[in-house]
Amino acid sequence: MPAKSSGKVNKIIIFSIIIILTMAGAIGVSLFMKSHSNKMTGTSAPENRISIKAPPLIDYNTLEKDEALKAMMQRRKEKYGLEKGVNIIARPDESLKIGNSTVTMREILDSIHLDKGNIIEGNLLQPGDVPGSKTAVYTDTNDVYGIYIVQPGDNIWNIHYRFLKSYFGHRGIALSPVADEPDIKGHSSGVGKILKFSETMVYIYNVKDRKLEADIHLIYPLSKIVVFNMKELFTLLDQIDYPRANHIQFDGETIWIPTEQ
Repeated sequence: MPAKSSGKVNKIIIFSIIIILTMAGAIGVSLFMKSHSNKMTGTSAPENRISIKAPPLIDYNTLEKDEALKAMMQRRKEKYGLEKGVNIIARPDESLKIGNSTVTMREILDSIHLDKGNIIEGNLLQPGDVPGSKTAVYTDTNDVYGIYIVQPGDNIWNIHYRFLKSYFGHRGIALSPVADEPDIKGHSSGVGKILKFSETMVYIYNVKDRKLEADIHLIYPLSKIVVFNMKELFTLLDQIDYPRANHIQFDGETIWIPTEQ
């Protein structure tokens, strides 16, 4: 009896193995046929895709025609009192379209931070970059930026002066047309010193070539923009007691602003 029982068990095991192998083979054939069918029809298995939302676009080309965009820019300018000093006030999460060129503010700000020697957060490696050379943290999500689109006949000094004139005008101070001119002895005025120092606080960005310009004085119409960091500039300008502006000292790198008395 034990021998017969053992043989019966062996037959059951063998039969079970045959059934398992048959089922596995059938499943394999089914998967192969499905894969072959997808290749023949040009279809593929569903993929998990992540939708990336494009940054909100500020189109300078339609700024005067798009009433909603125009109204939004007007509200932003009124907040800072810069009616004529800038064309656009943008946030870091927005993008700009000027002519046929579109660039994100993030790309512009990344270029600025790298130029300053800062290291930035995110995957920005390009061919030839050293891994890890651009990985750290900077935060400017609460900052806003004034954007001036360079026009024919512009120069950097006049662009800065219009910004400064608009700032003081909002505070009830009217700058004369010659407020930035040296005095009869050739000494720079207080406004002139502010303008010279402010050149260290703004950047020229070429939207066509997608890069910062090394020479801030070489600017070309509609292909370049002047980028003002509103937080940095207002931190400086809000300290100035205008009647004492001529007491400001500037040595080419550092500016000393007399305190209000």
